[in-house]
Amino acid sequence: MAILGSIIKGVIHAKDVFSGEPNHVEEQKNVLKNLLESAKNTQFGKHYNFKAILDHEKQEKKFADSIPYFDYNQIHETWWHKLHDGETDVTWPDKPSYFALSSGTTGKSSKRIPVTDEMIEAIKQAGIKQVFALSNFDLPTDFFEKEIMMLGSSTELKEKNDHLEGEISGISASNIPFWFKGYYKPGEEIAKIDDWDTRVQTIAERAKDWDIGALSGIPSWIELMLEKVIDYHHLNHIHEIWPNLQVFTSGGVAFGPYEKSFNALMGQPVTIIDTYLASEGFIACQMRPETTSMQLITDGGIYFEFVPFKPEYIKEDGSLLQEAPALTLTEVSLNQDYILVISTVSGAWRYLIGDTIEFTDIERAEIKITGRTKFFLNTVGSQLSVNKMDDAVKHLEDTFSTKIPEYTICAKRCEDGEFYHCWYLGSDIKQPDTTEMAASLDTFLKEANKNYKVARSKALKGVRVTVVRPETFYDWNANNKKKGGQVKMERVMNEDTFAEWEAFTGN
Repeated sequence: MAILGSIIKGVIHAKDVFSGEPNHVEEQKNVLKNLLESAKNTQFGKHYNFKAILDHEKQEKKFADSIPYFDYNQIHETWWHKLHDGETDVTWPDKPSYFALSSGTTGKSSKRIPVTDEMIEAIKQAGIKQVFALSNFDLPTDFFEKEIMMLGSSTELKEKNDHLEGEISGISASNIPFWFKGYYKPGEEIAKIDDWDTRVQTIAERAKDWDIGALSGIPSWIELMLEKVIDYHHLNHIHEIWPNLQVFTSGGVAFGPYEKSFNALMGQPVTIIDTYLASEGFIACQMRPETTSMQLITDGGIYFEFVPFKPEYIKEDGSLLQEAPALTLTEVSLNQDYILVISTVSGAWRYLIGDTIEFTDIERAEIKITGRTKFFLNTVGSQLSVNKMDDAVKHLEDTFSTKIPEYTICAKRCEDGEFYHCWYLGSDIKQPDTTEMAASLDTFLKEANKNYKVARSKALKGVRVTVVRPETFYDWNANNKKKGGQVKMERVMNEDTFAEWEAFTGN
């Protein structure tokens, strides 16, 4: 019997038993109060009179009434740019130790999001919380002695002025607790390799030296790494070299579209645990096996607000109208998409992170990500969420007996002057019948979404499908220098980016 594994599992179980169920509403009230207290003497806190908010009987309402919504551009242009000019105490006391670099495929330059020491500690505590939640999963004792492969961006951060810069996965990995370093793979030396291909090649060469029990990272990059290990060692599947692999902690994107291609690399089933780590903080993680939903980290230095995702509250560019109502945990409902708004210990205030979520269990504060505020496909009123598009792609996988780990879509005005939904599917299917695939997509979405059905009877002329190799998507990301980090190709592109994509693919 694995003695160390028994001890660790026992400690985790005891912690879970004695901690009890959290009171998410009270935790959020405490987080807001602590945020306001900590930042009341900053430039931002003085400008918006945090002391008056703290003295108010209804802090949450006063907070929402006093401070506008900010997207990245707004808060950077008004406040965060001062940090790069050497100012301190801007939106959070002192100055941040790190800046997380983040950009989408539609961005020409990286966003630089402040990451304070308090946020690093909050991310650590959220990670520990997830480790303790493993007691809810039926994992054998010896699992707790195995190593964990964490694949993200390079931990070799760039020094700039008086801070370090890198992607959030690299920043987080460079700050792992000392007691965890013995379990962490590929280890500090390999994790610092900046070039993605060199890093993955080194992992493949060293793979036989490790006893990996869990993987953690973005699904597409984990798949690429596993394929490299399998090819290098001439294996049939990854369990031939890592027989004790039992858990994959997925993050960055929804795992659903990758499920089929991921499982094809396995020799036996593994437990999938979803996480929601963004450049702005550790938002949520899956805490129990009965659901794929994730529980908001309500005591982790982030205060959450939720704006109903309705057309009357949203501008054409995806930003919020200032009069849009913000709800607290006590006011949300099931079966409603919400725009996620956060305030954090890194000095983000009423900040639009860009995602939409839906509550699946309000009492447990469990959510699922439903899309992006700027990339809901709604050009012609179809109102398609990423979840609905993921479901449609799963339908194609089943119907045409193929794997489609990657896809992107654009509502595009084509040569006849009409709007079409133009899909690019990443698949190795031989001689695809794209006309039949387009018809299958169209039929599925008409049945799944009434708004889509109405749009198809009006402004949306039809559906077009192009099939390319899955590697094309990875090459696109590599070409945009996004390999290995939290940045990923958007499921929905605007027309300008889609034109670049089509030129890249030669179509």
